[in-house]
Amino acid sequence: MTTPEVLFVCVHNAGRSQIAAALLDHHAAGRVTVRSAGSAPADTINPAVVEAMREIGLDLSKEFPKPLTTDAVQAADVVITMGCGDACPVFPGKRYLDWQLEDPAGKGVDAVRPIRDEIDRRVRALLTDLVSS
Repeated sequence: MTTPEVLFVCVHNAGRSQIAAALLDHHAAGRVTVRSAGSAPADTINPAVVEAMREIGLDLSKEFPKPLTTDAVQAADVVITMGCGDACPVFPGKRYLDWQLEDPAGKGVDAVRPIRDEIDRRVRALLTDLVSS
């Protein structure tokens, strides 16, 4: 069986998609290949996101926003947009999901925590689905 690949997409790749990628990578422990990207990547990851992830033991300080490419979408088995209205190239045989999530941009760490926790809940459910199928 091949390792499933998941791509998280958001406009700036500086918040929600970075949280989701870090959480899935952590929980999957090598059972899933994880990537994230944005259609208009920011210069840096949202500092409140970095702090909220540090609180749960995940270090995003070396991560950076990455541009969305057609190749990344083609390589993925599951493409998840983060409720930011991003358009992805659509390829047959891919699973596309849109998670409607509050945007952490411009918010402090107190407001980012519930977003992080909701993403964690969804990531855990996705992982269960991916490794049991």
